Amino acid sequence: MNTAIDYNYDERPYEIIDGEARMMASPSINHMRINSNIDFAFKKYLKGKTCESFINSNVYFNEDDHFIPDEMIVCNPDIVEENAINGTPDLIVEILSPSTAKTDKNDKFLKYEKYGVKEYWIVDPKNKSVDVYHLKEGRFMPSGTYQLLTDEQFNNLSDKDKVNILTEIKVSFYDDFIVNVKDIFERVK
Repeated sequence: MNTAIDYNYDERPYEIIDGEARMMASPSINHMRINSNIDFAFKKYLKGKTCESFINSNVYFNEDDHFIPDEMIVCNPDIVEENAINGTPDLIVEILSPSTAKTDKNDKFLKYEKYGVKEYWIVDPKNKSVDVYHLKEGRFMPSGTYQLLTDEQFNNLSDKDKVNILTEIKVSFYDDFIVNVKDIFERVK
């Protein structure tokens, strides 16, 4: 039996940045793997805690700025509503894709900084790296670039460089909340 699928393209998700609607592209398989891996790590750690993680949920800062981050952590239950987060998440993760990289690194970076997001992760599937920023005195400051290296890449590094490779991301608002980069990029090709 062959059934036709009727896709309603008018219902594609979109974000609003400075009052301008921007349609979102469908994520790749690697994008979805990374998103699921981060979500699993967040949910596992946060079980039973006040903070809660959300995947691909609406965030409303105001009527001109509405986003759908790939992942976020919210510690203020008062901003969690039935259909959206109305306020500022504590941590936001954006996973780069060719069509969103510029927006994630520039427009969203500045907006998340402006609205007081405490921690921002930019995940690069191609380079298997995560850039982490922490909000300090109203500005995002780089905390580090965490990268998954192949055994060959790691073995080609000098002993000094091997020591400086960052592979475990410590979430800033919990003392023992650590996410391993290897877990983030599990099964990512």
